[in-house]
Amino acid sequence: MKISHVESFLFNPGSTRNLLFCRIETDDGVHGWGEAYVTMEKEKAVDEYLRAMAPHLIGRSPFNIRHTGQVLFDDFVIRRSSIGFLSAWSAIEIALWDIVAKVAGQPLYNLLGGASRERIRVYANGWGDEPGTIDENIERALRVKEQGYTALKFDPVPGPWRNFIHREDEDFAVQYVRRMREALGPEMEIHLDMHRRLAPFHAIRLGRRLAEFDITCYEEPCLSDNIDLVAEVRRNVPIPIVTGETLYSKESFAQVFEKRAADILNPDICAIGGVSAMMDIAVMAQPHAVGLAPHNNNSTLAGLAATVHTCAVIPNFIIAECFINRLRTCDEIAVSSIEVKDGWIELPTKPGLGIDIDVNRLRKHPYRKYEPRGLRNYWQEFPRKNYAIPSRLQGAAGIEKELGPEPQAGA
Repeated sequence: MKISHVESFLFNPGSTRNLLFCRIETDDGVHGWGEAYVTMEKEKAVDEYLRAMAPHLIGRSPFNIRHTGQVLFDDFVIRRSSIGFLSAWSAIEIALWDIVAKVAGQPLYNLLGGASRERIRVYANGWGDEPGTIDENIERALRVKEQGYTALKFDPVPGPWRNFIHREDEDFAVQYVRRMREALGPEMEIHLDMHRRLAPFHAIRLGRRLAEFDITCYEEPCLSDNIDLVAEVRRNVPIPIVTGETLYSKESFAQVFEKRAADILNPDICAIGGVSAMMDIAVMAQPHAVGLAPHNNNSTLAGLAATVHTCAVIPNFIIAECFINRLRTCDEIAVSSIEVKDGWIELPTKPGLGIDIDVNRLRKHPYRKYEPRGLRNYWQEFPRKNYAIPSRLQGAAGIEKELGPEPQAGA
């Protein structure tokens, strides 16, 4: 059996960015699906990487997954790693595993060591992608709870992702989380995502203030490129610390363990090199008593399915991410899909990933070019005179008074 065709598909699920699928066919007629992690305005860059790698796959065995990944690293990118390369390789790698498991007639997790649990717990994300006030986001979160989810994630800090923020931003975040906890009750897990925005002193001070609201985890408080920053926060904040979303190599994760920088890792299977890499990282984490809560800012088809199969096997799994705002559109293009019910996913029983996509339906949701988000000007950067949280973000009685009026134009 040889690889005969590799094709990529940019797909717009109707949310804030496009997604990227990969379909690989063999000369025996078996096909597999994979997915690459992409970000807004840069989706085509990863697609070009994938297209450039495709000719090197033709004629190779789909079974030699490890060697194919290694030789692409060694000879294609000449031992220079990047998020673009690893995301494109992840899509290929996942599709190859889908093929191998289909040929074996088994769900993928059975080829990885067998199930360690009967279902996978997920937390909801994507429910708050659209801008909104605190009141509007509380209403959205309550709808998530009504759907049966028992955990959700959001970023409570307004403004751009920067190391230094105004004290008003910290106060807003505390008020936001307080009101969310009051609305959702004690039974809902709250995961907070800081998006690598804070210097340690901000992250520590804010984390200590947020701890009273029974926060499940504090994700990426600092830029993980300097893992000592994250480790400093972990030593000083009484909330489990998560990092790993922007780490892509085993060498980078090794530094996390050496520095005791995190309680939980959140690698993304569509960005780190696929199934094999996720399994490797889980094994590395286990002797350090570090859990995995995989990031999954991808589709609810190939990306989620690959995550589910690996999470079924690894002993140190905690919870996985699910972008629930993409479920409907992904289901529209699916021949078979992963079912999410009450915040849980039953293990698939079909051979391979357990998902398939109708190519004709997929082509009806082509790449969409979004308006550029725009970059901030220097006069908008911290610190700003007469700074106050914009009123459009507040919408909660009393918060505007506490934080002061919106600044005048040009302030």
